[in-house]
Amino acid sequence: MLRNLLPFIIILPPLAYSLLSLACARRFFRTPATPPLSPPPAVTILKPVKGMDAESYANFASFCRQQYGGAIQLLFAVASAEDPIIPVIRQLITDFPGHDISLTINPAIHGPNYKVSNLINAFPRTCHGIIIVCDSDIRVAPDYLQSVCAHFSDPRIGLVTSLYRTSRVHGIATAVEATGFTSEMIPNVMVALQLEGLSFALGASMAVRREALAAIGGFEALADYLADDYQLGNKIHRTGWHIALDGCFVESMVKAESLMSVLSRQLRWARTMRVSRPGGYLASGITLPFPAALLAALLAPTASSALAAIGLLYAVRLSVCTLFSRTLVGDKLLPKWLWLIPLRDMLSFFSWALAFLGNRVEWRGSRFTLRPGGKLEEVI
Repeated sequence: MLRNLLPFIIILPPLAYSLLSLACARRFFRTPATPPLSPPPAVTILKPVKGMDAESYANFASFCRQQYGGAIQLLFAVASAEDPIIPVIRQLITDFPGHDISLTINPAIHGPNYKVSNLINAFPRTCHGIIIVCDSDIRVAPDYLQSVCAHFSDPRIGLVTSLYRTSRVHGIATAVEATGFTSEMIPNVMVALQLEGLSFALGASMAVRREALAAIGGFEALADYLADDYQLGNKIHRTGWHIALDGCFVESMVKAESLMSVLSRQLRWARTMRVSRPGGYLASGITLPFPAALLAALLAPTASSALAAIGLLYAVRLSVCTLFSRTLVGDKLLPKWLWLIPLRDMLSFFSWALAFLGNRVEWRGSRFTLRPGGKLEEVI
C-alpha cells in the first residue's frame, strides 16, 4: 500500500503549494483597494536608464499620462552622454512641455551596481517626499500613481511595491520568462505576503518615503549589491517600516531575445536569491514541480501509478496557472502557452540547482562574483 501511495506522497508538497498560492492570491485580490489620498502627495519618479528597451518612448510617456492630482517630477538618470536613449528622453521633454521632466548625465561610479550609481547621482535633484524608482522597460496604467500613493495614508508604510506582468511576448524564449511571472514569481509573492508579510521589494516599481530611504543610509547602502530591489525592501523592513504591495499591475515590456539570454538572466536571479536568502532559497526546492514529478516517475512501483501521480500534479498546476493568468494577473498568456509550463518547470529546477554550483554572474556586459549576503565584486 505504501509503495503505491509513494508517488502521490512525493507530489504532495508542490501540489499543496500550488493550491495555497491560489488561495493566498484570491484573498489578496479580494481586498478592497485603499482609497486615494486627498490631497495626493507630490512624487518624484526616478528612472535609471541605460540603452534602449522595447518601445522606450511609449513606456516613458505612460508616466506623463497619469490621472493624478499631485505634483509629479520625472527625473531620468543616465551615465553616458553617448547613450542612445538620450534623444528619446529629449523628445519626451519636447512632447510634454507642461510636465516637470529632466535628465541628469553623470558617469560617477559608487559601486559595482551601476544602476544604483545612477540613482545616487540623480538623487540630489529629487524634489519630493515620495520617490518612485521604476525600471526603464516598465509601462503603467493611468491610475498607477493614484493606486500606489494611496498606501501612504498609513504612516507606518515606508515602501510600496507593485506586481508586474508581461502580456505580449515574441516567441518561445520571451514566453518562457513571461509565463514564469504568472506561474512562479507572483504565486511566490502571494504566499509570502499572506504567511509572513513582505520583507522585500520588487524592482519593477518601488515607491519609498524619503524618511525611510534616509533611515537605511540612502541609495548608497545598495551600491554593492546586485539585488538592489530586494535589499532596499529588506533594509527598510529591518528598520521598522512596513512594506505594502499594490494591486495595480505594471507591465514589463520585453523585446525579442534568445533563449540563452533568458536562461542566463534566470540563473543570475537564482544565484542572487541564493546568496541573499540562503535558507529560504534552499527550502523553496520542495515546492518545485519538476523534481517531484521526476522522483514520482523513478520511485513509483508501476508506470500507471507514476502517470497517475504526475497527471494529478499537472492537472492541478495547469489549472491554477490558467486561473492566475485569466482572472488574477490578467496577462492572458494562458491557455495559449500552457504547453510551455512543464518545460518552464524543468528549466526552473535546473536554474535552482545550478545556483548552488557557482557564484559568478554576468550583468550588462560585465562579470561579477557574488559574495555572502548578495554583495558584488567585479571580475577584472
